[in-house]
Amino acid sequence: MVISAEDKAQLRVLWDKVAGREDYGAEAIGRMFETFPPTKTYFPHFNLGQGSPQVELQGKKIIDALTDAVNNIDDLQGTLSDLSDLHAHKLRVDPINFKLLSHCLQVTLAKNLPEEFTPAVHASVDKFLASVSTVLTSKYR
Repeated sequence: MVISAEDKAQLRVLWDKVAGREDYGAEAIGRMFETFPPTKTYFPHFNLGQGSPQVELQGKKIIDALTDAVNNIDDLQGTLSDLSDLHAHKLRVDPINFKLLSHCLQVTLAKNLPEEFTPAVHASVDKFLASVSTVLTSKYR
């Protein structure tokens, strides 16, 4: 999937409002746990309730990693290499979970940033998250 210069520009504008908003990450992962309960199996030691410190921390990790990816969008493979290793070799997360989380993050962004999350921005975010998912699953092969 090709992320165009226009997509990159739209992502950067949107991400200025998303960077540092770990609450968006926590909301997205909470949505994933609620909507797709099998995803909880990777977090058996977490208190998965709303407002839980573990969910908040995981939300921060998600937003921070995606912020790093947006800031280094021309080198997603290099930027996300360590994260890909972690998920593929240590955590052994089912690759479908990246797509599920991407969907939940888009719902979260649409809910919290309705003015900014236009159809064109939605398409750009979708391309970006699909590319991130592809990189994160690349070491499973």
